[in-house]
Amino acid sequence: MLKEEISNLTSTQVEHYLREHPEFFNEHLHLLEKISIPHPSGNAVSLISKQLEIFRSRHHDLENQLNELIDIARENDTSYNRMHKLTLALLEAKTVEDVVKNLETVLSDYFLTDFVAVRLIKHNPDSPIASLYIEPDSEDLKPFGKELASNQPTCGRPTLTQAKILFGDSSLAVKSFAIMPMMFTELEGFLAVGSSEEGRFHYSMGSLFLTQMSEIVGTRLISLLQGK
Repeated sequence: MLKEEISNLTSTQVEHYLREHPEFFNEHLHLLEKISIPHPSGNAVSLISKQLEIFRSRHHDLENQLNELIDIARENDTSYNRMHKLTLALLEAKTVEDVVKNLETVLSDYFLTDFVAVRLIKHNPDSPIASLYIEPDSEDLKPFGKELASNQPTCGRPTLTQAKILFGDSSLAVKSFAIMPMMFTELEGFLAVGSSEEGRFHYSMGSLFLTQMSEIVGTRLISLLQGK
């Protein structure tokens, strides 16, 4: 009768029993050496070997997850430090022209960009930086119509026309760029950064960091234009 009852046990019942009695194998250590588990290679392995294999696999997965978290933390620290340097550089600027000069320095030194361009859509023929202002009805705005209309940062390879308007004589050297519209009530314009590396600014890059950058730069420009 006992044999019949044992043969009628389901795998679920066995699993349930072992979960309810975790001390079972401690009391029957000899079974650990006798129980064999099929292996994909065709060879049988002991229960202990199987457990070690599972533990190693889990340890490897946890180690990879930990390394990923560490990498993310390092990237966040780097991003925070860069934004801090950018903010300080903008606060040090006393004029709009100082903003452009400081941006070129900090973006080159800390953001590893090769080219920087700021364009404000505003009439100001007296600016010491000739290319800083673009007339609201200028034909030079048409190549950027899509970017300005979306008011969202865009990354990729600029058209030759875009590169010429933004980077002038260096246009042919620009292989990738990021353009960040600054479309506020008190200010309209855009900030662009370029690189000689084709994949430096890729279309799949996230936009949050670039949006924050344009907001910081735009806010400082508004303050200076309003004489604050």
